[in-house]
Amino acid sequence: MKELSLLQVKEQEEVIIVSVAGGQMATKRLADLGLTPGTQIKILRKTFFGPLEIEAKGSRLVIGRGLAAKILVRPL
Repeated sequence: MKELSLLQVKEQEEVIIVSVAGGQMATKRLADLGLTPGTQIKILRKTFFGPLEIEAKGSRLVIGRGLAAKILVRPL
């Protein structure tokens, strides 16, 4: 299965994080939010220009498009 950027995932789709293609700061920021490889997430709301609303580990999070582009996922 090929990896996708989180930005390529459709609303209401569930995926699992494979890796983070960012530097140390991006990786730490995502880890602080609980978004680490192996975490299952669901895209709740996605707009064309604005941030993404996701659900991970029972929590709803809003992340910017720049950070979302660094999260590589695969469908469940």
